[in-house]
Amino acid sequence: MRRRLINSTLAVVLVVIAVFGVSLVIVETRTISSSAQESVNSEALRLVSVIDSRRLANETIGPQSLAGVGPDRYARIEIPGRAPIELGTRPGGSRISGTAKGARGEDVLVEESRSTVTREVGRTLLIIGAVALLAIVSAVLLAVRQANKLASPLTDLAETAERLGSGDPRPRHKRYGVHELDRVADVLDSSAERIGRMLTAERRLAADASHQLRTPLTALSMRLEEIALTDDLDTVKEEATIALTQVERLTDVVERLLTNSRDPRIGSAVVFDLDEVVKQQLEEWRPAYRSAGRAIVRSGKQGLRAVGTPGAVAQVLAALIENSLMHGGGTVAVRTRVTGNQTVVEVTDEGPGVPPELGARIFERTISGRNSTGIGLAVARDLAEADGGRLEMLQQQPAVFALFLSRVARGPREPEPTIR
Repeated sequence: MRRRLINSTLAVVLVVIAVFGVSLVIVETRTISSSAQESVNSEALRLVSVIDSRRLANETIGPQSLAGVGPDRYARIEIPGRAPIELGTRPGGSRISGTAKGARGEDVLVEESRSTVTREVGRTLLIIGAVALLAIVSAVLLAVRQANKLASPLTDLAETAERLGSGDPRPRHKRYGVHELDRVADVLDSSAERIGRMLTAERRLAADASHQLRTPLTALSMRLEEIALTDDLDTVKEEATIALTQVERLTDVVERLLTNSRDPRIGSAVVFDLDEVVKQQLEEWRPAYRSAGRAIVRSGKQGLRAVGTPGAVAQVLAALIENSLMHGGGTVAVRTRVTGNQTVVEVTDEGPGVPPELGARIFERTISGRNSTGIGLAVARDLAEADGGRLEMLQQQPAVFALFLSRVARGPREPEPTIR
């Protein structure tokens, strides 16, 4: 492209120089020729005037009494009744001639070699050629500069597009002072930002799915191992039923993560029995707590109903219980209570709690008190907020996490039993 711009600019300049240069040469040649002819005619008239004045004054007329006509000119004066008078040397070759006739019959002929005009035209052509050469050099420099100004941004834009294609979505925010090129740069930067957000969302989805599915898959694997090791059909049936339930929950987890990755504002909240979700989580986590030599218990009100997505609420509780298992200590207590028009599920343990420096950032991604991913609590908070609830840390030491959900009151004849 750079070469095309230079060639096109030079072509335009050469055409302009050719058109105007030839026209200028023709005009200057005619002007110089006309000026030379007028000069010879004027010289002839001057001599006639001098001769007439001398004859009136009865003065001698001769070569010595007449002024010279210049080194390159020749003059012949014919006076009736006298011998012709010649001034200068008659030039050879092509000549320019001028004549004049006096009042008393004098004839004056002035001639000049045409080579004088040729030399003058040559000097003029030399000047025009120098100006044309300067114009061509200036045009080349301007064309190279303009080509670089246009080609370099296009090269940069091509590199930016190549970087986007290779998976590097960082916008360059570079502009070139050319509206059209800046428009292309704006579009590429916008595309880079969108691609970056998409890649971030995909990476986040992969990390969330890996974190959320790791523990349920481990528990499912343990169930399947128990089924493989037992010969009791009743035990096989019971474990298989539990395993199928876990598979359904895993499917719900995947669908929920996909929904949140597309639009976290889209919820699928329904009225559900909170006791079933809490009971299922306790049953699922008790084997892991027994293996760690710890216990998990439940307290508070029973028979509560809430608004939310059962699968999402289960994942939030699983994240809190797993967090207590990994970072807490002693017995973990899951307590359900009612405050105003909200149902609250609290998870607490007897461990050292959350370090003071992490208290305000505990729900941020990659923030963890130990060498863990720091994703679980962040995902749990997103899942809670997607259904209109919220997840908070009520106390740091010992750690108390609370899940707030919209409450659905029971009918007037339905008592709310309490677990003691």
